[in-house]
Parts: sequence; C-alpha cells; structure tokens
Amino acid sequence: MRAGISRRVPEQILDPSGLSRVLDRTIIRVPEPSGVTVRAQVEDVIEIIRPAIQADGGDINLLDVDESTGRVTVELTGACVSCPASTVTMKAGIERIMKDRVPGVTEVVQPGEDAELGTAVTL
Repeated sequence: MRAGISRRVPEQILDPSGLSRVLDRTIIRVPEPSGVTVRAQVEDVIEIIRPAIQADGGDINLLDVDESTGRVTVELTGACVSCPASTVTMKAGIERIMKDRVPGVTEVVQPGEDAELGTAVTL
C-alpha cells in the first residue's frame, strides 16, 4: 500500500447480513450451460464470493461436491475460524447464495458438521 492510503472495509461487509446485501448486488446468476457440472458452477460462485470473505481476513476452500445429494462441503479459513459470525456467514450468506445460483445444491456444510456425537454410555 502507498503511504497515506488506507484500506477501509465497508461496514456492510463486516456484518454477515451486509455480506449478503453486497453479494446480491455484485453477483450475477451463474448460467447453467449444458455439459457443465455442478462442481464447476460451485467453483465459479466461490470465486465470486471469495473477495468479500477475504476482505474480512478469511477465505473459503471447496472440499467436495456431492452431485447426487446436492451437498457442498467448504472450509472457512483465516479470520473465519475464530469468528462468532461464521455460522451466519455460512448459512445465511454462502449457502443461500449457492442454492440460489447453482441448481441442484441443497446445502453447504463445513467438514465434520454432520459428525454424529454418539450416545453416552454409563456403567
């Protein structure tokens, strides 16, 4: 950065609900051309979402796309790991946008989110 220039992140990006408003204004619907996989469409949407997440010091990595169930697994990294609003960002932001723009996506989860805790057994 040049001296005297500061990079101020707009308030609406820091607020998870603001993230959705910013992305809604800047993201165009990803077309569904024939022959393009769901994974490719998900990758396109992630590349569009990524700058807004990076503006808060985080990042998003695509881990898996299960086309049979529509389940997308992503990992939030950086500042997102310790952010108390990351669940809101995931469900109200990323998942909503992904479901809206990629036909066939049913949910967006993080690794281990569906791990069963098991049953406590006492003797």
